[in-house]
Amino acid sequence: MRSRLLILGANALARELMGQMMSRPNCGHAVVGMISDEERATVGDLRRLIRVYEPDEIIVAAPERLGSYPLDPLIEAQMHKVARVQSAPEFYERLTGKLCLEALNAHAVLFTRQFHPGRVRQGLAHALSVLCAALGVVACLPFMAVLALLIKLDSRGPVLFVQERCGRNGQTFKLLKFRTMRADLPAKSEWERDNGERITRVGRWLRKYRLDELPQFLNVLRGDMNLVGPRPHPTTSRDLIALVARNMPEQGDPIPYYSLRLAVRPGMTGWAQIRYKYANGLGEEVEKLRYDLYYIKHYGLLLDLRIALETIRVVLFGHRAPEAVLARRHGAPAARPGAEPLEAPLASLSRR
Repeated sequence: MRSRLLILGANALARELMGQMMSRPNCGHAVVGMISDEERATVGDLRRLIRVYEPDEIIVAAPERLGSYPLDPLIEAQMHKVARVQSAPEFYERLTGKLCLEALNAHAVLFTRQFHPGRVRQGLAHALSVLCAALGVVACLPFMAVLALLIKLDSRGPVLFVQERCGRNGQTFKLLKFRTMRADLPAKSEWERDNGERITRVGRWLRKYRLDELPQFLNVLRGDMNLVGPRPHPTTSRDLIALVARNMPEQGDPIPYYSLRLAVRPGMTGWAQIRYKYANGLGEEVEKLRYDLYYIKHYGLLLDLRIALETIRVVLFGHRAPEAVLARRHGAPAARPGAEPLEAPLASLSRR
């Protein structure tokens, strides 16, 4: 049975929610009504609409403008459990598993316990990561030796690819990966789409099953990373991505979203990796940032366990990220849906 939604407001976020639900026909939600900002429903109107539409949830599209709507009917609906009243950004998170950056404000960052992972939780997560990495090195060492041999036989060049990446609090470290591209051809950019001809036969297989990440067990043992966390960006692209992220808000002061991403250790795998695909441009990097900040906001061992189990499934069977599967299913490019921020011209900022 679908949850019946009544949406208060018809702004960009409301339209994005409609699009997201249309791309997810089995999401379990159906919009039964939408009250535009111009309609300015009175107390009596809103009570009548709630009776007529019988919503299970009332979504407030612009929670910062809640005072412009009659509050009594909303409070009554919530208190008497007639309908659950929820802000559109929270519903967006629940529906998509990512953050709505356009609705993120300083209050949500500074005056809540979210976005501030505690030291105890971080310490426990790192201790478990080190333990699992040590076991992983022991268990995978013979297999990694075979992979190293295959890489050497397939193409010339070193077995490992070493690159400087951004770690927790912006500290840099040398990330280790199995080399998946030809070393004798120059890189055109840092995006996979521009280097397709450089990917080796073995490298393509390694990337499909994420086996190129196995040497990062050593990064975990050195304290650079955790098993689970946001993937570390190359230092060469950090400033550009951070600049684009700061330009996200449609109104008000820009929030330094990228610094939130650096609040925890990066990971071998992460929420963005199991939910999205390889990023091939700044717009897609910002799309992955939505998932990374969702992870930071909901940071915890249960979420880490879910990510780890899903990653194991990827390694064993391979998969397409949920967003890419949705896009293919509905005849859209893999970067869709939601690849472009809400009415924000990030595509024009992408230079690669």
